[in-house]
Amino acid sequence: MSWSKNDRSGGGPRGYHHGNLKEALLRAALELIAQKGPAGFTFAEAARWAGVSPAAPYRHFRDRDELLASVALRGFERFTTVLEKAWDDGRPQPFAALDRLGKAYLEFARAEPAYYSAMFEVGIALASIPELHEAGERAFAVLRGAGRAAGSSSVGLPARPRTNFRGAPLLTVGRCDVNVIYIHSEVPPCLSQQGSTSSESQPGSF
Repeated sequence: MSWSKNDRSGGGPRGYHHGNLKEALLRAALELIAQKGPAGFTFAEAARWAGVSPAAPYRHFRDRDELLASVALRGFERFTTVLEKAWDDGRPQPFAALDRLGKAYLEFARAEPAYYSAMFEVGIALASIPELHEAGERAFAVLRGAGRAAGSSSVGLPARPRTNFRGAPLLTVGRCDVNVIYIHSEVPPCLSQQGSTSSESQPGSF
């Protein structure tokens, strides 16, 4: 598993030879998340992976949780950019844009599994970190706005934002609940057409 198709150039611990210690630690954390999962490494191991002393990370991060929160913050920033580009203010029409949005969500999760894991699987309380909370809200605002726009353009029923057990939005489009965390299956039919199937019949719904 690669933490990023675009950024990672190789696995294993790397020597630290540049002036950007914070960036080196973030890259190390991403690679460790990809290989061991977000709970599978210590703060000291991240330091070793970056090629620095165990004390070095404390120059930038209070502890491992703060390092993971910084990874999640960067992930949400990238996620928002991806979603905004895919949604494109609902052009040329909301259902076509919603189809792109669903596919972009899935592609982000597949292309950036370490970022996605840091964002949604670490268990960080977003509300406890204002900057991270704001970044998450910007991303989810795109999803909520898309749900409202597509719902309003379907059968005259307004979209009704809800959340699943992970706290991620469910987009209600007409009578079709679309779980936006639909990672282990294809994009549901109601992202591609004005379906009227209930959420209970969608295999990815929670």
